[in-house]
Amino acid sequence: MNLKYPIYTADAECQDCFKCVRHCPVKAIKVVSGHASVIPELCVACGKCVEVCPVEAKKIRNDLSVVLDLLQGPDPVYVSLAPSWGSEFKGLPAPKLIAALRKLGFAGVSETALGAQIVSDNLAEELRGMKKGLMISSACPVVVDFVRKYLPEFVPSITPVLSPALSHALMLRKVFGENIKVVFIGPCIAKKNEADRRPDLISSAILFPMLRQWLKELKIDPWQLQPTEEDRFVPEDSKDGAIYPIEGGMNETLRVQPGCDHINYTVVSGIEALRQALQGLHPDDIREPVFLEALSCIGGCVHGPGTEHCSPGLLERLRIIRNTDFQRDRKPRSVAEITEKYDTAPVQDSEVSIRDIKQALLLIGKATQEDELNCGGCGYDTCQNFAKALLAGKAEPSMCVSYLRNLAQKKSNAILRCIPAAVVIVNKNLQLIECNRRFAELCGESALEIYEISPGMPNAYLETLIPFADLFKEVINTGKELSRGALKLDKKLLNIIIFNIEPGQVVGAILFDVTQTEFTREQIADQARKVIEKNLATVQDIACKLGEHMAETEILLRSIAENYAEK
Repeated sequence: MNLKYPIYTADAECQDCFKCVRHCPVKAIKVVSGHASVIPELCVACGKCVEVCPVEAKKIRNDLSVVLDLLQGPDPVYVSLAPSWGSEFKGLPAPKLIAALRKLGFAGVSETALGAQIVSDNLAEELRGMKKGLMISSACPVVVDFVRKYLPEFVPSITPVLSPALSHALMLRKVFGENIKVVFIGPCIAKKNEADRRPDLISSAILFPMLRQWLKELKIDPWQLQPTEEDRFVPEDSKDGAIYPIEGGMNETLRVQPGCDHINYTVVSGIEALRQALQGLHPDDIREPVFLEALSCIGGCVHGPGTEHCSPGLLERLRIIRNTDFQRDRKPRSVAEITEKYDTAPVQDSEVSIRDIKQALLLIGKATQEDELNCGGCGYDTCQNFAKALLAGKAEPSMCVSYLRNLAQKKSNAILRCIPAAVVIVNKNLQLIECNRRFAELCGESALEIYEISPGMPNAYLETLIPFADLFKEVINTGKELSRGALKLDKKLLNIIIFNIEPGQVVGAILFDVTQTEFTREQIADQARKVIEKNLATVQDIACKLGEHMAETEILLRSIAENYAEK
């Protein structure tokens, strides 16, 4: 667990479903002992793993304690509030939300959209003189990290300005003093990375859900507050920059800039879509001026991982549009100080030989190319990419669904073959799903011939094989296990145990041939009877002889007694 990185895994809650691996656009997940953890060096903090985790094992670092410490400190703390607040707190008047934030202890609340306006004004200067080539917006920190790590050849194409959040923090320090602290509140996990890298501008970042929890714990209901004249955005309300959170919003702020109408504006949202748009392309191949508004979240920041998505996406976007005030004659702010240079940070893939890949494929039962299903169940698009992940220590063989299925099938087949008892599995229609050879042998020569042609005798009807198929139907109907002894099958005596596999759908049975055992018992009983009879004869003979002896003894003693009496 890496609590320093914005995203981490609660190992005790991870259920080894590997859903995060399947949805991670950069495969920045390492699986060890069935638990999936984030690899910070590979991660771009898009938050997709957090969104898709079914048991919420992927966690977002809680920085509330940092914010509370800032509020207890000597310096005033200002909020940089993401413009998507209008959709997140739908219908809530801005003064009420500002009043709630000030009640938490913040000195003031300002819209990050002001930073967006600064960015657009600065980019307009670049775009006016652009004749050809590609510019990729630096507004989304996830996109910037993705390009730096996975498409480094396009790093020179990233617009050389700070993101709107960092530009806004710089503006706030210029307006309210260098000693102030700035806390970003919005829907973006990657803003935590920005805060970690530029603590001189953004002291901390928390997401909307954390703000809701904080307000709830302090029993502050923004709807019930009565705002004052001081409860307003500082230093001013935003204008066109408020449209940045929706797909294409940034382009709208640039189209209206004087001298920028010759640019080809386009937008891509989603990391996979961005990869598809740029992979295989070289920046020099673009012979016309193109500005690419690139966003990590499909639909824009309004659908970020720190939002509730409690209404249809179209309505969420419309709320942002309604909150936007386009003013064609807005006076640009001074923007010279937001210039930024982005460096490449390419992810180095370890080189592996074809021989190593084949050896790794053998670990998951892929001996031939036909065995490579490329089903994607493991989270990787091809079996060979999964093999590379195995070699890199990022994956485990148990992640391969087809391998586990084949392994389970082999184990069950081995058990069925080796078990000395007869085994049969049937469905609710009493059709065989599987049986072993021993069962076929019990059912007679014709059944054995069928088994040799079709092992397991699938789809054969149980009633045609044994006379007590009704017992199986009883278990299917009642759902209770059943045990019977001394059932006759031709000249054989059987003991049977019938049990549920899928209640009401599939049952299995184990049959024991006890014919020889019963014969042995009969022999023992017969021998016992003979021994008893012999013993009785002996006892009777002994008793008879004892009786004769006692009679003779009695006669002798009487004779002696009489002789003594006469004398």
